[in-house]
Amino acid sequence: MTGLHRRLDDLRARTASRLAEALATRTHNPQSVGEREAAVQLHTERLVALDAAQDGLCFGRLDRRDADVPRYVGRIGLSAEDGVEEPLLIDWRAPAAQPFYTATPLHDLGVRRRRHIRTRGRTVVSLTDETLDLDDPDLAQRPGPAGESVLLAALNAGRTGRMTDIVRTIQAEQDRIIRADARGVLVVQGGPGTGKTAVALHRAAYLLYTHRERLARSGLLVVGPSATFLRYIADVLPSLGETGVVLADLGGLRPGLRAEAAERPEVAEVKGRSAMAGVIAAAVRNRQAVLDRPVELDVDGTRLRFTRADAARIRSRARAASRVHNEARPPPPAPSSNWSPASTPTRWARTCWVGRTCSTAPTSSRCGGRWPPSPRCTG
Repeated sequence: MTGLHRRLDDLRARTASRLAEALATRTHNPQSVGEREAAVQLHTERLVALDAAQDGLCFGRLDRRDADVPRYVGRIGLSAEDGVEEPLLIDWRAPAAQPFYTATPLHDLGVRRRRHIRTRGRTVVSLTDETLDLDDPDLAQRPGPAGESVLLAALNAGRTGRMTDIVRTIQAEQDRIIRADARGVLVVQGGPGTGKTAVALHRAAYLLYTHRERLARSGLLVVGPSATFLRYIADVLPSLGETGVVLADLGGLRPGLRAEAAERPEVAEVKGRSAMAGVIAAAVRNRQAVLDRPVELDVDGTRLRFTRADAARIRSRARAASRVHNEARPPPPAPSSNWSPASTPTRWARTCWVGRTCSTAPTSSRCGGRWPPSPRCTG
């Protein structure tokens, strides 16, 4: 254990040094700026993962039938400094670590003995051995406590009010879910307190380990029912060295918008129906009104006639665009005490249409000289 922490400290010092060098790099062109930012991000993420692994760095050992050197399992992978084939520490998500969670006396997967290591800081406080090869007389004479004792000890441990990782005590059934194929939709069902959330978060960490390049481009989103729930689970993924996951509750899924209102249960049930999407879409389309009659505009001294057909054509183009209704609406000009329909800049009238909204120019013929225009005018 001392050697593992020594190696961890060495890697952390090297990473911190490389990060400092990257931050001190002087850039001379856009390409060098991008290279520096990429290097800073790479070393920062590595430093976070190394720091997260400090607590409970190594929690397992596998003694194999076909190898004299034991295999240690921990939060991250650590290679030997001399580059030997066998790593000092195997990441719990690696295929080589799977027997630690799934080997049984009936299907030992080549494992003679499985050792659970419990630490506090950098000190080993307990060891629990499971004998899997019952035909080995040397091991059969020294059977350790059953593996369930490790799980029971974790279940009886004190609580802090925040969810912690279960990487030391993942059960075989949970491991199958965590390592399931990334393709398609995976649904995990179970009663309250059965570990569904913990398994889902560890699956997220596993997917980031096995498909990091692809997920780095698309991102990973964890959606929870409330902000309180997200605070409860917020420490799990960082403790596993993963900090690039976005957490959001249902009310904050849309960037820039925040749903705060509390509805009565019967109202929430109606609003939660899938048919409400069509109702809202129809309401938005109804507010994207076109002109009732043509409008004469003065554009840089030239009189232009803006017809209902022009408005309908531009509205169709706006609806085909990728921007949503509220984002496409331009901000109105600031109201002025000496405003009059004649003094309204025609530039804003053009901006309304070029900006792909269905707002109309605030002319007296359209808005009756009122400011700001009515909702019918602004669409």
